[in-house]
Amino acid sequence: MSEQKIFDSKSQPIPPLRRDIQVIPMQENGNALLYFHDQRGYATTDFALKREAGQLLSILDGQKSINDLESHLGKGITKDDLLQFIQLLDKNRVLASDYFEQHAKSIETEYEASTIHQSVTAGASYPADPNELKEYLDEAFANHPQENINPVDSAKALYAPHIDPRVALESYVKAFAPIRDLKPKRVIMLATSHYAGLYPDLYQNDPFILINKDFEMPLGTIPRDQKAIKELQHAEDDMGISSHDRAHRMEHSLELHLLFLSYLWDHEYEIVPFVIRGLDDLYYVENGHLGQKLDSFSTFLNKNYGDDNDTLFLISGDLAHIGKKFGDETPAATMFDEVESFDKRFLEHGVQNDRAAMLKLMKEDYDPYRICGFPPLYTFLQAMPNVQGEILSYDLWDERERDSAVTFGSILYQ
Repeated sequence: MSEQKIFDSKSQPIPPLRRDIQVIPMQENGNALLYFHDQRGYATTDFALKREAGQLLSILDGQKSINDLESHLGKGITKDDLLQFIQLLDKNRVLASDYFEQHAKSIETEYEASTIHQSVTAGASYPADPNELKEYLDEAFANHPQENINPVDSAKALYAPHIDPRVALESYVKAFAPIRDLKPKRVIMLATSHYAGLYPDLYQNDPFILINKDFEMPLGTIPRDQKAIKELQHAEDDMGISSHDRAHRMEHSLELHLLFLSYLWDHEYEIVPFVIRGLDDLYYVENGHLGQKLDSFSTFLNKNYGDDNDTLFLISGDLAHIGKKFGDETPAATMFDEVESFDKRFLEHGVQNDRAAMLKLMKEDYDPYRICGFPPLYTFLQAMPNVQGEILSYDLWDERERDSAVTFGSILYQ
């Protein structure tokens, strides 16, 4: 990429820090540092500065120029020194600058044009080496009490978590072990989108984001169903489907399900992967523009796959996200009882396929516990109104050191 767009002015306003960058204080080898975490993966990996830089960072408001900041410079520090520092930030893509925007657009365009999605979770949430991964999963399934696992001969869908396996491996075993003997030819995946909100203009009218890619996972590449995807693309204007899949570039919600399918299954199958943005508009107007898109999309799924015994639906979503990490003023531990009661009602509505009751529950205080599994599960229930399920698991990850927690569960539909 050309270096010409890197900020190079003493009179123009300095670009501010990107709002989506987390600046995290940390200690490393006795040094106090500020670590820059970029959930979108654009900034240089492991970029950090000395803690003293924090004071200067705090006044980068997008209004002041280097000339304006001259009085803030320490002894012996020149405006040229400050410009070099700003250029360092820009080169590492932590400023909301023209250079960053050019880089982001290039990455996103390249991803959308690709027919391969390379795993972003391998090597982070589980071993990337195939042999190590197989041993890791062998041990997880072997250690789970076998008397609690009842493999099924047929199923219509599985709703399961997408939380990090490092804190919920037993729950994944509970959810996926029952489907280990199934051999569907097609898996339609409906998953939470954690990043669609970063592109409001792109997905405002299209809540269903279709990923036209094969998935490279450590245990093999999982192919997409190109025929089914082509049919869906042709219908996208009517059903709220977007083929702009940049929101999925850093997404984990599909990969963590494919991790277990690639381990448990050795037959040939293809996937139709979707991530779904928030359906919050339904809390205000149930039969509005979004409701109509949802109805068209779910009708298509029912008509084409409702009676297809070779198709399994895989629904990816967690439950509550509570505590200070997620914006609550009180620690998560003080909320466990009320959240469990809410979760159990949510899961029971899912089991009974009672969409009206689920939506009513979610409308109470407008999703007070941030149930990220609502969009994909609600979509499935509307598409398949006649199936009912059973709860396989319910668990909680207590991140006590951050006064936060996430709950998650699974439902099997037969």
